[in-house]
Amino acid sequence: MIKETKDSKTGIEGLRLNVNGHRTHYLKAGVGPPVVLVHGGASDSRDWFDTMTALAHRYTLYAPDLIGFGQNERSEEGYYLSDFSDFLLGFINTLQLEKPVLVGHSFGARVCLDIASNNHEKISKLVIIDASGLGNVSMFGSALFTFFWALRKLLRRPQPYPKFLAKEGDDYDQVSSDELAKLTAPTLLIWKRLDPYMPLSIALRAEKLIPGSRLEVLPGYGHAPHQQNSQAFNRLLLDFLNGE
Repeated sequence: MIKETKDSKTGIEGLRLNVNGHRTHYLKAGVGPPVVLVHGGASDSRDWFDTMTALAHRYTLYAPDLIGFGQNERSEEGYYLSDFSDFLLGFINTLQLEKPVLVGHSFGARVCLDIASNNHEKISKLVIIDASGLGNVSMFGSALFTFFWALRKLLRRPQPYPKFLAKEGDDYDQVSSDELAKLTAPTLLIWKRLDPYMPLSIALRAEKLIPGSRLEVLPGYGHAPHQQNSQAFNRLLLDFLNGE
């Protein structure tokens, strides 16, 4: 573990760690039981500044840049879904985190769902936010994705994500109903009422399929309630972590 930075106001540290041979950047803050925060598919660990600051009095928050994202190196060949989940498991194991809570947004939630399905013994609770993996992206969301991809190309700006590869059996969009029904970790879903990418209907269906899960809907339009409704989001997350 190598310390690189520390914000004197928030106490958030920027650190480096070798995970499965990958030099990995992550953020850390707080004291208490471990919570791992996993960013979405067009973002990085900085997404979680507000949440880390708000919860650091009660929990130890870890926010890694996923493999190929943020300050981490990126393979031009791309990554399979299993590469992301293996990386996140490696992060948990390397830091010797004892059954952390996994909190994932969008694509990060898809990675968390993969771990919750196949390595449930590694985690204590699951929080998925406007999650990929519970249904197809809306037609409007697909158009938005294509527009922003083309705009970055036109402006010669790098894409914020690596190339996503799929092998037989991989499905980035849909965890099967059977797999959702077998999830054992206590699960909280948090969703924006008007999500342009992942309609609320996806979350309503998942709540029925995941045993004992609970859905909380935050008002307004958007795809990132942890940023757009940060106070309400942090309160919901803290209550769930505290067992309320």
